[in-house]
Amino acid sequence: MTGGSEPPLYAGRVPIHPRSVRGRFRRLKTGILVLAYGVYFLLPWLRWDRPAGPDQAVLFDLPGRRFYVFGLVVHPEDIFWLAGLLVIAALLLFFVTALAGRVWCGYFCFQTLWTDVYQLIERWVQGDRSARLRLEARSWDAEKLRKKGLTHLLWLAVAFATGLTFTLYWADAPQLVRDFLVGAAPFPAYATTLFLTATTYVFAGIAREQVCTYMCPYARFQGVMFDRDTLIVAYDRARGEGPKGRHRPVRGLRTRAERQAAGHGDCIDCGYCVQVCPTGIDIRDGLQYQCITCALCIDACDTIMDRLGWPRGLIRYTSESALAGSRTRILRPKVLGYGAALMVAVALLVWSVAARAPLELAVIQQRQPLYVTLSDGRIQNGYEVKLINKTGQALELVVRLAAPPGAELDLGRIRTVRLAPERMVRVIARVRQRPERAARRVRFRVEERAGRVPAVEREAPFFVPGTGG
Repeated sequence: MTGGSEPPLYAGRVPIHPRSVRGRFRRLKTGILVLAYGVYFLLPWLRWDRPAGPDQAVLFDLPGRRFYVFGLVVHPEDIFWLAGLLVIAALLLFFVTALAGRVWCGYFCFQTLWTDVYQLIERWVQGDRSARLRLEARSWDAEKLRKKGLTHLLWLAVAFATGLTFTLYWADAPQLVRDFLVGAAPFPAYATTLFLTATTYVFAGIAREQVCTYMCPYARFQGVMFDRDTLIVAYDRARGEGPKGRHRPVRGLRTRAERQAAGHGDCIDCGYCVQVCPTGIDIRDGLQYQCITCALCIDACDTIMDRLGWPRGLIRYTSESALAGSRTRILRPKVLGYGAALMVAVALLVWSVAARAPLELAVIQQRQPLYVTLSDGRIQNGYEVKLINKTGQALELVVRLAAPPGAELDLGRIRTVRLAPERMVRVIARVRQRPERAARRVRFRVEERAGRVPAVEREAPFFVPGTGG
């Protein structure tokens, strides 16, 4: 390239100031927003009576190595449930996306929810779109400094509340707040709160649509889950443009009859759908990866259509097949496949939680030493027996050998194991057998004296020298 300067590598950001809008989708988004914020901010303060353990309804107790979720206690051995939840979340995302596009992004995504609140604060302090544009254009004076400063101060307050609330899920909420305010909380509590305060402030207040457009991978790979029958927010070009395109409602083009006679469509080119878009796109340009399917442009267009007395639906939820005049197929192989896989994953997770044993037994053979030959010729193997009480009551347990006959179990001075609720204990056991009739497998059995929980059994290998194991 000769002469002149090279074009910039990155396009400059054009600030987006969305306009407020009223309508059924805005009400739906507000309802979801209130529900989500209520759950997130109030859940750590909800108390839950348990026979043993903390009285916080949802608590991720890392030092105690267990998660409390209402009446469910998740132990380290149950961590595969997390994998199940992740699989269910992925399948649900695929199912919903194939069926109705990016509704997760438009209504439930954390970035969308927090950005909505930040924009609400911005409108409350600085005014609606036109007022904010005037404020941006004016030079810095006392009023601009006051409004901008108050906006950012409130943003930081919401960000701090967000970060602190997340931290409260990992410790007793009332105690942690007291310790946090007097400087006695653990360092990770301050670090986590500070990190989430900074990221919430930047993502929801500064970056906003750039997170959805450039940072979130979902915007890039969502297209592979779309097809012609996926429901999307779309502009009806045939109705809106007509043979001669859209036109403003000037004299002679104010009624539908006049516009149709002149070859123009129903779109009056008011720009309201563009002004309300949080990512700044024009839905009339077709499906774009920046669209988060928030449907605010539908509310905007319906508002204009109502004022004109024309039918709604110029912008609506529809599919490419419907826009082309075909029927939208809801139940198609992709949707049915995702739905079936989702149901199976949910059923397996529910079954796993419901079928969890109240008493867990694990037997690990000791390798140092692998065996010991006693003075009377018998072979001794050592084991670590791990017992986990997953009930809310203390258990008195008896450990014995169920097989083979003739084997001897030595627990030292232990006759019974008293295990507190939601606790784990390790017991060292030694098993002895005569080498000439030694079995290569031994079976441990643990019973509760009162019979309140079912007995459990576990097999373990027994090493005999000279036999290969």
